[in-house]
Amino acid sequence: MKIKHFFFLLAMITIGFVGCNTATESNTETVYGNPAAEGFNNSGSDAKAIAIADEVMEAMGGRKAWDDTRHICWNFFGRRELIWDKWTGNVRIDSGESTFLININNDTGKVFRGGDEVQVSADSMQVLVNRGKSIWINDSYWLVMPYKLKDSGVTLKYVGEEATEDGRVADKLNLTFEGVGRTPQNMYYVWVDKETKLVSQWAYYPNTSTEKAQFINPWIEYAKYEDIMLSGSRGRGKMEDIMVFDELPESVYTSPAKPDLKPAATSE
Repeated sequence: MKIKHFFFLLAMITIGFVGCNTATESNTETVYGNPAAEGFNNSGSDAKAIAIADEVMEAMGGRKAWDDTRHICWNFFGRRELIWDKWTGNVRIDSGESTFLININNDTGKVFRGGDEVQVSADSMQVLVNRGKSIWINDSYWLVMPYKLKDSGVTLKYVGEEATEDGRVADKLNLTFEGVGRTPQNMYYVWVDKETKLVSQWAYYPNTSTEKAQFINPWIEYAKYEDIMLSGSRGRGKMEDIMVFDELPESVYTSPAKPDLKPAATSE
């Protein structure tokens, strides 16, 4: 059973939802809505594209469920394993002999190799922390991009109806970025299935002037993890060991010892 966190309840109070309120669950969702992140290019984005982004959020479980989700774990195509605390910004990355224990909100952290802490100058450690953050930026986008259609720096345009490579009719969106991330010059096209309202395909372009996509991947095999939907399959490759937790020991983000979370996921 999901744990209702105290500060989440306080947030609900601030928007007028109190314990004695008799509003239905659907009314609560309407009040909660799907507000854009600060810095989203609302004026430069299409109203239809924004509406489709809201439909995607609802199909993925709803904005409230996404905000209420705390720890997300996944294996990035067999290359490395990540654990992310959405609420605090703590991230653990296990990649071969290296372990990054960083905080993506304040750009701090430590790095271990073979279980031993890497001892370098402050400047060199910052380079390693930044490398870990770059890994997280890339790897998390491959997993949770549908939840980030209205992120800071995003401009969202509606392109039209277009079939995906598997022949299903979809609404095609264009995503461009400004002043965010490591590579704001990147561009994506995203296909949203007309029936399921889930992202069913994406295409990546290194910049807006590139004529041919560097890759086109399907988003398939969605599954429910707690209250949210996630897709780990990109056709030829899969992100596996996807798990969502309400609580994890603090040592997950502080100890170089690699945790085994599968038993905990099974018990839930």
